[in-house]
Amino acid sequence: MACVNRMAWWPGVSWMLRQRVITALIMAGLFLAGIMFLPLPALAAAFGLVVAAGAWEWSRLAGWQSPVTRAVYVLMVLAVMAGLYRYCELGSDPAATQVQPFLGLACLWWSFALLWVKSYPMSAVLWRTVFMRSLMGLLILAPAWLAAVFLLSYPRGGVLVVVMVLVVAAADIGAYFSGKTWGRHKLAEKVSPAKTWEGFWGGMAVCLLLALALWYLLPDRAAHIGLASVIAVTLSTALASVVGDLGVSMVKRESGMKDSGSLLPGHGGVLDRLDSICGAAPVFALGLVLAGW
Repeated sequence: MACVNRMAWWPGVSWMLRQRVITALIMAGLFLAGIMFLPLPALAAAFGLVVAAGAWEWSRLAGWQSPVTRAVYVLMVLAVMAGLYRYCELGSDPAATQVQPFLGLACLWWSFALLWVKSYPMSAVLWRTVFMRSLMGLLILAPAWLAAVFLLSYPRGGVLVVVMVLVVAAADIGAYFSGKTWGRHKLAEKVSPAKTWEGFWGGMAVCLLLALALWYLLPDRAAHIGLASVIAVTLSTALASVVGDLGVSMVKRESGMKDSGSLLPGHGGVLDRLDSICGAAPVFALGLVLAGW
């Protein structure tokens, strides 16, 4: 009876979908509240805690079994992030020249990940060891955190982070609905059977529309950034978000796991929500630097 009463207030929608929506709304509210009210060091620490939760989940995907070894892996990721914070002077006014090499390395890594996704399962021979999967997790998580904190250092950096998340969401939502409607040809069947090329191009089309809207809304101080640059950064970010999703899905499939964890009701683990953003954040940040933001 309790279950019936719990579901009656939202008729016609499954409880799992309700969980997903409620959890998504809570996460969005916490994210926006943090962006609006927390200073940069506190936001960097908050994002670091989220990444630490993702690192804990990745340690299992990497093949670490005992809680001790998994905790050591999390501490290693946090140590790398702390080193980046200090070296790049993220707490004050980081120079793009200090951060750019790390963003470039992250983009190079995602280029390799794209090739590995495309050639999976044959590519697994290159990265299925515990060491390689541990290194992959470090390259996925630490640069994404670096990119997010670097974006926050800009004037109105919170707006830039929100825009980056909007691009990821637009690619995901556009892909979902166009894939559901027209999806026929598999994008990466051996990695994520549900994804289709029609969904991919639908997501890119939605992001193109978003790029046009963003260019129209650019402030006067960014008037030197042309429409071509806005479209290039937006579509590159959207593409990277897809690669991030597929890259993590590839490792989950190789590890025999459907979700990275169960911390978020209806969504799986933290890493299941971070994967696209981890791919998108370094590309978005590097794109803004190269565009002269």
